Amino acid sequence: MPSLHLARRCARRYARPAGRLGAVAGMLLGAVLLSAPTAPAAPTADGGPAWTAAPSGGRGDGRGEGRPYFYLEGAAGTVLQDRVSLANPGSEPRTVRLRGADAYNARGGAFAVREKQRSTGTGAWIALAAGQVKIPPRTRAEVPFSVTVPPGATPGDHPGAIVVTGGGREVGVRIHLRVSGPTLAALTVEDVTVGERGDGAIVRYALVNRGNTTLTPRLALRADGLFGELLRRDARALPVELLPGRRVELTEPWPDVPTLDRAEVRLTVTAAGGARGGASAAKAFVPWTAVAGAGLVLLVAGGAAARLVRRRRRPGRDPDRADAGADADGVADGDPEAAGREETGTEQQLARAGARS
Repeated sequence: MPSLHLARRCARRYARPAGRLGAVAGMLLGAVLLSAPTAPAAPTADGGPAWTAAPSGGRGDGRGEGRPYFYLEGAAGTVLQDRVSLANPGSEPRTVRLRGADAYNARGGAFAVREKQRSTGTGAWIALAAGQVKIPPRTRAEVPFSVTVPPGATPGDHPGAIVVTGGGREVGVRIHLRVSGPTLAALTVEDVTVGERGDGAIVRYALVNRGNTTLTPRLALRADGLFGELLRRDARALPVELLPGRRVELTEPWPDVPTLDRAEVRLTVTAAGGARGGASAAKAFVPWTAVAGAGLVLLVAGGAAARLVRRRRRPGRDPDRADAGADADGVADGDPEAAGREETGTEQQLARAGARS
């Protein structure tokens, strides 16, 4: 096979000046370039077929065994080794760059990797045999790498990735690294709120991984109103891989909300290893449009009633003005005693006038 001849030539070339160490290096260099058929891939930004990156099959034939990610486990202070496989199915050579990176959950739960300078965990522990590789056409390259676990590394999961960049695209090959020792699966549910959205509602909440293992959470949702159960959803796996120490913010739609009720919404989240958390929130559903319409009707009816009362009142003098007239003239309208006093005074005046005459 051409690949074996290439490996042997490299071994003979490097064996002369460096002995057995050179021979091993030559074999590694020859093993990096292994011709193998590859499946068609989507084109890259420059129009050529895309290169691929995946865990090596570990059998030396470049075919791979379909591993979706690297899984490495060892005690603190150990060195773990594996290989990443790069394939170029096109007719032109491709140059790609490789680096190690820490992994984390983005705000919405997506798997993301840090920049090189910000990696302090698994990404900083990764050492690649080559930081840049030129892959010939229709060729697969096997790049060895090692992960040196520090002596003081804490037990549990330390997620990372090998990031490969080239031709206008970037691919991250996940590394699930577990440091041997006691593990703890724990999570909490926080900041649960229920808000309106269109004709329905939306439940917002946050999940926090309080343990040291990666969790695949399962969510159960229930809502109870004043007159019985409003919503019930049995536990189902969420499309989130919750990494240790990470917090993700998620939502749950609720399309069929009650028209008028007060709901108590309860979330229960579980995961492997006995992890369990829960939280609740209350929400009052009120048809504010109908309430506003009813208030307008009551306001109009109240105004009409007030006008009707004013029309039915008896016309007459203002009591305040009547009192003022009585104080000024000494006679109040409709007071018979005052009228009698007025008539008596008039008769006395007439009697005095007759006596004079």
